[in-house]
Amino acid sequence: MTISVPIGVSVWPRPDVANDVGEVIGLATAAARAGVRSVWFGQKFDLDALTLAAVVGHAVPDIEVGTSVVPINPRHPLVVASQAQTAQAATGGRFRLGLGLGAPALESTAFGIYEDKPVRRLREYLVALRRAIEDGAVDVAGERVHARPPLPTRVRGGGDIPLLVAAMGPQALRASGELADGVLPFLAGPRTVESHIVPALERARPAHPVRPAQVIAGVVAVVTDRAEQVRATAARALSFYEQFDSYRAILDREGVPHAIDVALIGDEDHVARGLRAYVEAGATELLIHQSDLGGPDDQARTWKLLSELAA
Repeated sequence: MTISVPIGVSVWPRPDVANDVGEVIGLATAAARAGVRSVWFGQKFDLDALTLAAVVGHAVPDIEVGTSVVPINPRHPLVVASQAQTAQAATGGRFRLGLGLGAPALESTAFGIYEDKPVRRLREYLVALRRAIEDGAVDVAGERVHARPPLPTRVRGGGDIPLLVAAMGPQALRASGELADGVLPFLAGPRTVESHIVPALERARPAHPVRPAQVIAGVVAVVTDRAEQVRATAARALSFYEQFDSYRAILDREGVPHAIDVALIGDEDHVARGLRAYVEAGATELLIHQSDLGGPDDQARTWKLLSELAA
């Protein structure tokens, strides 16, 4: 059984390693050797996802890199434009920029900020970001974003960056369809991808888009013979997301009570059937998260399946 879309994986350093960046480079190297198409990095409060993308993409020339995702509220679009172009130049054009609206509870605690008009900020942010990258000059004085740099913003070798948004709500999907190149939904099951995300994105797309729309479905998947044990571990890890309104809403759309209910954990046939359902629902690409929940051996087994499916 093959799947006619690219498949990537998110990677994060294992606990208790000597050097987190060295560990991530090693994992990306292993993923490339296993035949995985792309590796993606999330943004927390420790490692910097954009820097990781640049470093890993430069160190591992046979793999694409991306961020999934960088929250927009703590970072000005001019800063992100600079970082993203640097990553694109460092990787020779193998970088994609994934952005997110962020989690208000986390951002208010960490940064002392709260954005009460997130979609308005997203729209102005995407306009400023695209102009900084593609035009090399920006003149945006919006309600939520001010970007008027007195010097050029273009990085040679750093252009042509696909802009992706972790959009799942109706307004964010509309803004992303109009102003970005695609979306990175996470924990949205096949039913939600088919009935909500893909139609909303298609309705909002301009008549002549810069790039074809990308729907990169984020799926938790582990190939294992210890399904019950790994599911218990995954349930604890994924329950974190259930406290956030955006994820609660997307799980309700799918008709499931818990995030673990959309995870694919089991043997090769079980995971392959589940991933195919996303493709049939309209996903143009798959991004596998937390494949390490069962340990290194299950992760390697998962990556082997992903390579075979995408062959």
